[in-house]
Amino acid sequence: MKSALEAVKAQPAPLLREYYSRVLAYIATAASIAAGTYDQHFTYSILWMVPYALLYPHLAYHLGNRFKRDYPEQSALTLLFIDAAHAGIAAVMMGFSVVPGLMCLLILSFSSMIAGGLRYVGLSLLVAAGGMALTTALVHPEVRAATPILVALVSILLTTLYIGITAFFVHEQGTRLTQMRSEIAREQEKAARLARNLAKYLSPQVWQMIFSGKKHVRLETQRKKLTVFFSDIKGFTELSEELEAEQLTDLLNTYLTEMSKIVLKYGGTIDKFVGDSIMVFFGDPASQGAKKDAVNAVSMAIAMRKHMKVLRQQWRAQGITKPLEIRMGLNTGYCTVGNFGADTRMDYTIIGREVNLASRLESSAESGEILISHETYSLAKDVIMCRDKGQITVKGFSKPVQIYQVVDFRRDLGAKSSYVEHELPGFSMYLDTNGIQNYDKEKVILALSQAAEKLRDKVIL
Repeated sequence: MKSALEAVKAQPAPLLREYYSRVLAYIATAASIAAGTYDQHFTYSILWMVPYALLYPHLAYHLGNRFKRDYPEQSALTLLFIDAAHAGIAAVMMGFSVVPGLMCLLILSFSSMIAGGLRYVGLSLLVAAGGMALTTALVHPEVRAATPILVALVSILLTTLYIGITAFFVHEQGTRLTQMRSEIAREQEKAARLARNLAKYLSPQVWQMIFSGKKHVRLETQRKKLTVFFSDIKGFTELSEELEAEQLTDLLNTYLTEMSKIVLKYGGTIDKFVGDSIMVFFGDPASQGAKKDAVNAVSMAIAMRKHMKVLRQQWRAQGITKPLEIRMGLNTGYCTVGNFGADTRMDYTIIGREVNLASRLESSAESGEILISHETYSLAKDVIMCRDKGQITVKGFSKPVQIYQVVDFRRDLGAKSSYVEHELPGFSMYLDTNGIQNYDKEKVILALSQAAEKLRDKVIL
């Protein structure tokens, strides 16, 4: 936002504008007094007001400049009230001469309106009235209501000049302010675009915490109970040798995009992508409790496995006949989570023995299989049906590890299953009745009917 700051520095300070306006206002008053004295409308006893009127604005500027940094509002209001008192005193000293007195009040009202609106106008006129009353009681001036033409012309001309020049200053300041706001808006939009672009390199939960100020960008870690998830595509290495780089890139990006949507749907924090591998954890930066986090993690894994049926159908239409399956591993335990790296380059990630176990479970899984540890099973078993797969020896662990194979949600098993799925060469179907909205049911029924009709015609032929 450098250019916006430069625009602020380039415009004149408000105190300087007030100084110029105050100089013009007091010159108008001094000229009226001088013209009235020259025309013998005023006595020579008030000529002392001319040099005072010419010197006071400079004194006010230095006083205001001294106190405005510490007391900006009080300083401006105090100077305005002093101006109001001066206007009241000047009107009395000029014998209540109609035109000069009204011009003083007009200048005062115009200045007050610019400074603070109608509220300031009312306050300044009240102070001016007080100044008139006090000066009248002390001086007992001779009333000279009629105003000579020369004095009237000088007062009106200089008051008009003051209003015109001050209005020009205000207009210029308003124009600069509008330009500055436009520049700031453009800089903010540029910063917002940059933030959105940078956010794509972080998990949404992490960058939201950073941008909201809830998480500090510094090297710090903490211990938390997390559910850790690893997955990769079985046979992806062999497939990469068969496909062109562009086709492989499109396949991988499609896969990661679809899987990321599922991760965010269940509240997972994406740690990293490594080729076709995905690392996700639940429980940080926000947690719904260890049990709910574990259930969400396993639910996400099941959703990924089911969505692979849809992706395989899309890839088959693109000529990729090799059946791709993902294998997944999950474990729950205490991990160290936070910012790792250097002051100039950090990575928000997790480390620990439990992370390694989740990775080992993923490596041990077969195609389409979800393996979970006993800790994850104990938290999710009320919702998820699992099959005991006994114990396996895991590299890096001295004792055998008890593992379980995830079957499905308990609610989706048995005669009242909420979904139907079949996959054959040339045919793939996954129907989740719980996920279909009422207004879409007729469309699904029509699509199934058309498919069945075409299949019957094919059989008859």
